[in-house]
Amino acid sequence: MRTYYTLLDKIKTQLLADNFVETCTSGDIYKVDIDKQSLYPLSHVIIGTGTYQERVWQFSVSVICMDLVDNENEDDVLNTQLAVVNRLMEVMYRGDLHDEKYQVVGNPSVEPFTDRFENDVAGWTCTFDVQVINDMTIC
Repeated sequence: MRTYYTLLDKIKTQLLADNFVETCTSGDIYKVDIDKQSLYPLSHVIIGTGTYQERVWQFSVSVICMDLVDNENEDDVLNTQLAVVNRLMEVMYRGDLHDEKYQVVGNPSVEPFTDRFENDVAGWTCTFDVQVINDMTIC
């Protein structure tokens, strides 16, 4: 069973293909050394709770997209990082990440932030649910 790995890899690969993402990490955001200037723009993937539903697993996924804020560019950062979120969602709904094994369930929600971390960063947290076919066999 590679359900978790495959889902994480698909999301991270898509994010890294975006022109407005330099680094993509996963897991506990507070273990990422976000003080390094060279990491930005940064996207971070957190696969949270999972629910077993007979033939599928449903996972709650949060994607944090952020960049450094210089002087008066906070609106530009919010705009470009929302574009990153938008492209990811479009690919998951209708693009290369949309197939019979991976389905976004419901509507994603996004929340902006401007003062969440020690660095002067801004961005968005996008939260959505994904159903993944359970490929585990009984034998």
